[in-house]
Parts: sequence; C-alpha cells; structure tokens
Amino acid sequence: MADDKTKRDFLDRDRVSADEDYELRHFANKVGLTVQQVRDLIKQHGNDRKTLAREAEKLRG
Repeated sequence: MADDKTKRDFLDRDRVSADEDYELRHFANKVGLTVQQVRDLIKQHGNDRKTLAREAEKLRG
C-alpha cells in the first residue's frame, strides 16, 4: 500500500520502503549505490535505514 502523502508523521523515517521508487532512488543516491543494490540489501538485511547505511558502506569498500 502506498504512503498517504497527506498524513505527516515521523513513524517510518527510520525505514526505507522497497515499494516506493522515490525512496529507493533517494537512498541509493545518498549512499552511492544503484537502486538494484539497495533492493538487494533490503532483501538481505531488512529495511532499517541505519542497518542499510552500514551495509552500503561495507559494500562500497
């Protein structure tokens, strides 16, 4: 289900939604990976933003 853009809260700021292309693109640009690499990381490690950032750093070297 898509995010309701009219409801503004901070409950999911610590997560990256694999269903929202704009979130994947933004996170991929931020950490220097491709969107597909971010999708793969989400499949392996879940969608917690801190965990994904840590794993992205390992992946980049």
